[in-house]
Amino acid sequence: MSVPSLRSAIAARRIDPLAPCPSGAYADHLVRVIRDSPRLDDATPRPIVRTEHFSLRRRGRRVELGHSLCPGQLDNDLAGLLAEELFAPGWLSGSDIFERVFTGVVRSCVDGALPAWTTFYDNTLARIREYWRAPKPAGHSSIAGFAPVYRRTLDLVAPGTVLDMGACFGFLPLLLAEREGYAVIASDLSRGTMRLLAAVAGARGLALDTLACDAAQVPRPDRSVDTVTVIHVLEHLDPGHGDTVVREALRLARQRVVVAVPYEDEPTAAYGHVRCFDPAGLTALGRRTGHRFCVTSHHGGWLVLDAS
Repeated sequence: MSVPSLRSAIAARRIDPLAPCPSGAYADHLVRVIRDSPRLDDATPRPIVRTEHFSLRRRGRRVELGHSLCPGQLDNDLAGLLAEELFAPGWLSGSDIFERVFTGVVRSCVDGALPAWTTFYDNTLARIREYWRAPKPAGHSSIAGFAPVYRRTLDLVAPGTVLDMGACFGFLPLLLAEREGYAVIASDLSRGTMRLLAAVAGARGLALDTLACDAAQVPRPDRSVDTVTVIHVLEHLDPGHGDTVVREALRLARQRVVVAVPYEDEPTAAYGHVRCFDPAGLTALGRRTGHRFCVTSHHGGWLVLDAS
C-alpha cells in the first residue's frame, strides 16, 4: 500500500506477527526492537543515530532499535515515522527490514500479540474516521494519505460480495465488512498477515473471510464475486505481473473491478514500489483488458473496469 505493510513478508524466514514475544520487546534473526532504549553498558553498541522517536544500533548483522512510542501513538502513521526518520535518510533500507521493524514496534508497545495488534487497528480505524470528518493535509501521515482512497473505494463498491486483492493489513476489508449488505473476502500473499487479519476481525465481531494467495492466481471460480478491488497493489508489481493480476480480477468479478494506484515521480522503494503510474499508463492498461473502463484522478489514479 504506498502504505508500508506486511505485504511481502516472504524472506527466507517469514514474519509471524502473532509469535510469542517477551514483554516490551520483539526479536527475530534480523531485527530486535525494544520499547525504551536500554541503558548503555560496555557491551552495548553506541547508537548509529538517535531521532525524535528511535535509537538505532547494530550488533553484527542484526538491527537493534529502541523507541519511545506509547500505545496511544500506535497506528499506521508508524509507517511515516519509520520512513521519515530511518529509511529516507538511508540509516535503514529494504522492505523486509521495514516490515520487521514495523512489526517489532507494534509488538513491543503493548504486551500480548492480539492486544498489541487490536490497539494498532483500533487507533488506525478511529483516525481514518477522524480524517473523514475533518480532512487535513497528508504530510508524512499514512492515515491521512489513505483515508480519502478508502472513502472513494467505499463509494465505488456496491453491496454484494467483494474480494479485496493484496489486502495488506486489511483496513479496507474491515471497513467494508462493517457495512450492511457486504460479504467480504480479503486476500494477500502473506499467510501471517491474513492470519492476523482474521484474528482482528474476529475480535471486532466482523464476518470476514481471508485467503493467502498470489493475486495473480486466486483459488476461486470464475465470476464468483460481484466486485474485485485492487487498491494500491500494482505499483508493487512488474508490468507483466500487474497485467496478470488485472486479468485475474476480471475473471473473478461479475460486475466491476476497481483499481487504484498512487501517482509518483519515482517509485518509493521503502514502501516496496517498483514502478510508477500516470493517467496515460493507467489508460493504456484499461485498453489492454478489452473491457469498457474509465480513468479518473482522486488522490492518485483510478481505473474502473466493467466486468459484465
